[in-house]
This record gives sequence, C-alpha cells and structure tokens, in this order.
Amino acid sequence: MTTTLHPRSSLRAVRLRLTPPGNGPYPIDGAWWPRSDDLTAELPLLIRALPHSWPQIAHATVNAAMWSAFPGRILVANHVIQLHRATSRRAPDTICLLAPGRGRWDLLVIQPHTDRAEAMRLLSTADGPAGPSQPDLFPRASAPGACFQAEAGPDRFRPALG
Repeated sequence: MTTTLHPRSSLRAVRLRLTPPGNGPYPIDGAWWPRSDDLTAELPLLIRALPHSWPQIAHATVNAAMWSAFPGRILVANHVIQLHRATSRRAPDTICLLAPGRGRWDLLVIQPHTDRAEAMRLLSTADGPAGPSQPDLFPRASAPGACFQAEAGPDRFRPALG
C-alpha cells in the first residue's frame, strides 16, 4: 500500500536535533520529537527537514507499535520510501533511515505525548559534546541501533556529513 500525501498550507516546525557533523560516529545520530503518532503525517515532515547534504532516503525502519498506521511504503516529494518493521524490542524508540550504498542514520524517537521538559532534555542531548548516546537517554533496557540488525546489512556506515 502506498500513501500519497497532499501538501499542507502551513507546515509545522519539525522538532529535530542532529548530532553535529564530524563529532561521531555515535550509535544515535540525533533525536526527533513528532507531534503525533501518525507516521503518514510525521515521516514526510521529518524527511523534508533533513539536511540537503544527506542522500535521498529509500528505507525507514520503525517500531510499528509506536504508530497508529503502518503502510508498507509512503510517497514523499514524488519518491517512495519503503517502511520496515523493527526486528527487535531492544531499542523500540528509534527510526533508522537508509540510503542504500550511501549511509544510515538512527534517530531517537521521543514519544509524542512526552512531557515538554523531558522531551527538550532528550532533544538537547543530540548536539551535546557527549552525543545522544548517553545512558540516561535510554531509560529502558535498550541498546541504540539494535532493532535494525536485519535491515542494516552492508549499508551500515555513517558518512561524514560536512
């Protein structure tokens, strides 16, 4: 199933923080705080907010239980992004963005209903000197990036983003 989205007249600001280029690699490349659990509405906003230096994203792996709808693919700016279910429960609050042969980026997904103060604290860890892989970023017994082992394959690398 492909979901086609119609442009909105007023785009909401995307709550996204990315690890500064050249400071990594880190197990997590940033943090994203979507406004709802509607993946078909939130993912296109995220993709459009990514730096222009990033290659075109072709695949996204997410914890399907976190989202109200989970189509098999989604159309963003006339480009199809294949959606995959995470294969492990060890790191449920992440999204893995893949550009085959070009790179992989894992983002912490902060639940939409998270308290603002806590969400801001989590977002701020993305651009801190220790990076977003601090132990308190993952309060549950989770390992950053672990849920993407099946989809990672040979594309598992993080290019330097300049």
